[in-house]
Amino acid sequence: MFTAQSLLFVPGHRPDRFGKAAAAGAGLTVIDLEDAVPAADKPAARAAALAQLGEDETALLGWGLRINAVTTAAGIADLAGLGEAAVLPPVLLLPMVESPVELKIIANALGARCPGLVPLIETPAGLRAAHQIGQAPGVVALMFGGGDFSAELGVALAWEPLVAARSQLVMAAAEARVPAIDVPFIMLDDQDGLADEARRARQLGFAAKAAIHPAQLPAIHQAFQPTDAEVAEAREALAAYAAGGGQAIRFKGRMLEAPFIRRYKAVLEARNRKSHA
Repeated sequence: MFTAQSLLFVPGHRPDRFGKAAAAGAGLTVIDLEDAVPAADKPAARAAALAQLGEDETALLGWGLRINAVTTAAGIADLAGLGEAAVLPPVLLLPMVESPVELKIIANALGARCPGLVPLIETPAGLRAAHQIGQAPGVVALMFGGGDFSAELGVALAWEPLVAARSQLVMAAAEARVPAIDVPFIMLDDQDGLADEARRARQLGFAAKAAIHPAQLPAIHQAFQPTDAEVAEAREALAAYAAGGGQAIRFKGRMLEAPFIRRYKAVLEARNRKSHA
């Protein structure tokens, strides 16, 4: 089960940053072997990442690893390295996924030790297949790869040009009953813009958002964690529904029935995850 509300990426060829990234407070710290790493540095990044993951097995829960696409030579090398590694991360992020077949290759290669898989949907072809990808065995979340997607469309990496693609991804994730993760906000000095985009992402149905700098985490957490008012309303609604015998009732001028109860329960579950973090 994937419960993180934030992901922080750290370049795999910068092991000097691993400790600082892990201490930043993200729900998941992801060592990146793909976009953040120059081609010449990928072997060293792979070795550094596997060494970090094998260093302290008791602290593995908060780590993830993004490998290169398994349709590339670097991705095949990453998969071979994982197959030989003594310790695997609990979560594996997979870029440029366009077919469930890619996930089957990874699952077959890693066998029973295969981590939870998070496919990145970064192309129109991947988005067309997202409902199938999300339902593949081992998938624990879907992530929107907006950078590559915007390049495919020839548009800016901004909210309006990509809102339709984001909506389709959220629908695919909902059908698969897995969380949807939003792309990082790339304007590092625009905290207001980050807060606005994170808020919109949550309203659209995303359960988490990725970050590329520790300073982005507070705004993401504020957007995705339930407010005190939301928690109070959820508790009041659940109490009223229970008092009404679990049937549709009138609550604060509107109908309260089973679908809304599921949402209120999700609010309290999210607050409980925060309190136990």
